[in-house]
Amino acid sequence: MIKFTIITLFQDALEPYLSTSMMRKATEKGFAEFNFVNLRDFGLGPHKSVDDTPYGGGDGMLLRCEPVFNAIESVKAKDPLAKVILPTPVGEIWDQKHAQTFAVDENAHYIILCPHYEGYDERILSIIDYKISLGKFVLTGGELPALVVIDSVVRLIPGVLGGEQSAIIESFSDGDNLEYPQYTRPEDFRGMKVPEILLSGNHGEIAKWRADHSGKIK
Repeated sequence: MIKFTIITLFQDALEPYLSTSMMRKATEKGFAEFNFVNLRDFGLGPHKSVDDTPYGGGDGMLLRCEPVFNAIESVKAKDPLAKVILPTPVGEIWDQKHAQTFAVDENAHYIILCPHYEGYDERILSIIDYKISLGKFVLTGGELPALVVIDSVVRLIPGVLGGEQSAIIESFSDGDNLEYPQYTRPEDFRGMKVPEILLSGNHGEIAKWRADHSGKIK
C-alpha cells in the first residue's frame, strides 16, 4: 500500500477528489491510503498563525518554518522513512517517468506539503526530499499539484486501472510516446468512419496499424 499524507490548510478542497472514481477504488482495495494533517494545528499563538511577512519587505506572506517543521516531524515521528514532496516553481517538472518511479515501491509513504500565500521560508527546503513543478505557471496553492501527483502515481499501481496493459501502452509511458488513436461504437458517426483495419479481427495487422499510428511529441 502506498501512503500519502497531505499537509494542508484546505483539506476540504482535496477530499472530494480523493474519494471519487479511481482514487476511491484504490483506497477500497487497499492499494493506497490518504491521510491529512491540518497545518493550522501547528500554528503559533492564539490565532494559530502559520505565516508572516518576509524580511526585507515585499508583498504577500510566507509560510513560517516552525509550523511546517513541526507538522512534518509529527508524521516522521511515526514513519521516519517517509519522503517529503513540495510543489514549487523551482522543482523538477513532473512527468510520467517521475510517476512511474514513485509508484514502484508499494510500501512508500509520501508526505506532500501544500504551500500557500506568497511562498515559504527558504529554510523549509532543508527538510524536503523532492521538489516538483507542474510547469512554468503559478497556482494559488499546492493542493492542485498534490492531486496531480497522487492521481498520476496511484493509477499506475497494478490493479487500480483494471486492464493489465492500460498503464503500459498509454501516452508518455515510454518517454514522449503518444498512444495510438482509439475508436468505439458507432462505426460511422456523421460520416467519420472507424478505420476498417480495426474491424477486421486481424490482430497482427491491428497491432501493426497501432504501432504505425503511435507517435512522439515533436
